[in-house]
Amino acid sequence: MRVLIIGGTGLISTGITLQLLARGDDLTLLNRGSRPLPSEGPIRSLQADRRDFARFEALMAEEGLWDCVIDMVCYQPDEAESAVRAFRGRTKQYIFCSTVDVYTKPAARYPIREDADRRPKPSFPYAYAKGLCEETFWAAYARGDLPITVIRPAQTYGEGGRLVHTLGFETYFLDRIRRGMPIVVHGDGTGLWSVCHREDVARAFVGAVGNEHALGRAYTVAGQEWLTWNRYYEGLAEAMRVPCPRLVHIPTEVLGRWMPQKALWCVENFSYINIFDTTAAERDLGFRYTIPWVEGARRTIEWLAQNGQIERAEDYPFYDRLIEAWDGAMASLPSLEAPPEGNS
Repeated sequence: MRVLIIGGTGLISTGITLQLLARGDDLTLLNRGSRPLPSEGPIRSLQADRRDFARFEALMAEEGLWDCVIDMVCYQPDEAESAVRAFRGRTKQYIFCSTVDVYTKPAARYPIREDADRRPKPSFPYAYAKGLCEETFWAAYARGDLPITVIRPAQTYGEGGRLVHTLGFETYFLDRIRRGMPIVVHGDGTGLWSVCHREDVARAFVGAVGNEHALGRAYTVAGQEWLTWNRYYEGLAEAMRVPCPRLVHIPTEVLGRWMPQKALWCVENFSYINIFDTTAAERDLGFRYTIPWVEGARRTIEWLAQNGQIERAEDYPFYDRLIEAWDGAMASLPSLEAPPEGNS
């Protein structure tokens, strides 16, 4: 099959690229050329900035017909509109990488299925923009302009990527864990979260390519270990073969007031229950969850260490100040209980 990946060198798309090459597809990657190709295999490369809409659309007109286009880097509604113009009548299938964050939070029922309500909040720009992109593509599908498949991954991690934590995406928290330094956890740490290694997520995309049954459908792809956040951090410590450090539980509302920018993803996403029903992806795309959390975390952390991408805890002094402020606030709280009768 003649397949175009818009992207192709990012975390998930690297996995897709390698698996499609192994399958023997005729593969072309279109990106800005800022990262090396993920393989020395037979990959054709096109360099373009998809936000240069006129050039991007003209280039696609020159390229002719594709059996499948996989768009991994569409994040804004105007990019979706450009993609509809670029590929109308030029592809037998268009696969859009969306996100589980388009689902309304909190959900009406769990685990969340593909038919759940989708109303992401404007206060969460990433999810809100992805939701608008989906609306554009579904409208194009309804008009007969684009034969789409939508895949909504949950948190994806793996070699070549990073691991999330309560206060963002930087890697200094891994340095803290391996050195036994306290770690901030939002809420009481019992909220549910799911993660999935990029090899498993990529398999779902590959299973959708050329799959006529997947046309006009959306699929959720997520991990099947429903982890509490406490267990998430315990698993990271296990992956590094160190004791789990002290977990400092701070209410999400407090984090959001103290540091609204650093805690944005926590307030808008991590603090909600994020568990998903992947039955449809298993049935139609051959999705399987094969890499357990601790094993995948070990592989990812080793890659980060080997590539010098674990930041020093000392470079983020706000973190210890945050813990000191919280510990001080807790220590100063008076007891509101009346003393037992008979005590003065």
